[in-house]
Amino acid sequence: MRDSDSANPERRPRGRRRFDDDEPHFLKRGRPNGPAPTDDGPDPETDDTWSTWDDALHGPQPHPHWLVTELAAKDTELGVLKTGKEADVHLVRRGLPGTDRSCLLAAKRYRDPRHRLFHRDAGYLEGRRVRRSREMRAMTGRTMFGRQMIAGQWAAAEFAALSRLWEIGQRYGTVTVPYPVQLRGTELMLEFLGDAEEGRAAPRLAELRPSPTELRGLWGQLVDALVVLARAGYAHGDLSPYNLLVCADRLALIDLPQVVDVVVNPQGREFLARDVRIVATWFAARGLPADVVDPTALTDMLCREAGLA
Repeated sequence: MRDSDSANPERRPRGRRRFDDDEPHFLKRGRPNGPAPTDDGPDPETDDTWSTWDDALHGPQPHPHWLVTELAAKDTELGVLKTGKEADVHLVRRGLPGTDRSCLLAAKRYRDPRHRLFHRDAGYLEGRRVRRSREMRAMTGRTMFGRQMIAGQWAAAEFAALSRLWEIGQRYGTVTVPYPVQLRGTELMLEFLGDAEEGRAAPRLAELRPSPTELRGLWGQLVDALVVLARAGYAHGDLSPYNLLVCADRLALIDLPQVVDVVVNPQGREFLARDVRIVATWFAARGLPADVVDPTALTDMLCREAGLA
């Protein structure tokens, strides 16, 4: 684990609300199903669409060198990477016609409100508040409009968390997340982690059978990442071996729509403890010694780092 003074000195002050929504119209805008229409519509021959870069909230600067930001670029749908209860993740190639400039992106798109299962959202939404009573009532009553607002909050929360963690990772190297390319309504476009030539996503931790040495190294990376999250005031909220990728020997956190503000959320400590318990159980079941994997000690340490102790 890295020294406590060097891993991330920019600890967030207590009480700051990170997920408040000042712009609900932006969260409600977006693609209900698939790519958004443009003025010219999809190319009738290729079904490609113009890049939506100009019509979205962008990720942290400086943008990575591999990212295609030219407005003349087009997006090509390549298939589905993952299906989930609330959203599907699609593989998209963004390229500049007539050149060799292109990049692979993972487009996470929340489904139509009628087909989403926000079955566990109440606890996660504690501390995420909108300042307009109509939107708050709709979210509380789980109307279709309210569900759209919830989806927008989930997308915005994930985008904000990834943006901050990406910047921390670039500065200190203690956490790896996919670069958050852009947010447009309820669609989040992310860096594709995996084999770009083959279009094959990096394996999930749950799919691997690491050696004892590899297992210990991955656990060390995970602890470092959890310390960074705690100092930033976060709990992943749904951490498991299925939400961790192993890319080029680096452990990467993914799927953070349910990210929890542990300072504002009254259940913050419980979310931290559950995240730790789930991943610690997986590592212990694969042979990591009990003196290395101690969920109680790790949870207590994370709570101190988050300022909860």
